[in-house]
Amino acid sequence: MNRDDEKHIAAKLARIMAMLCVRNTQLETLHVGLTPVTRTGDYSDVFVVDADGRRIPWSEVSRIDDAEMRELMQEIVNRLYTFHLEADDPKLQATIERWMGTAMKWDEPEIDPKMISRGPE
Repeated sequence: MNRDDEKHIAAKLARIMAMLCVRNTQLETLHVGLTPVTRTGDYSDVFVVDADGRRIPWSEVSRIDDAEMRELMQEIVNRLYTFHLEADDPKLQATIERWMGTAMKWDEPEIDPKMISRGPE
């Protein structure tokens, strides 16, 4: 297999794995809700007032707590694990085929140099 074929297959897999294993998770639940209006375009004019009356700039607001992050990451790991181990299952193949059209409309993936150059965090 030549390098272009490898890239094409990797791009297709990356998109469908992102769709099935990341996007269609609790991430969708976290994404639901009202998006604040910004007049500046950079959200520097948006603040959240918490129950203690603190006025927190939007750029400093955590939008996901530790428990939600833990649950989300476990769901993603479970889905990636399932994808790898059950890729030949006819039911999973049907799901892949159903979502492939949407996933293929996403931008072409690119190599993330930060992932290669970083050590463990």
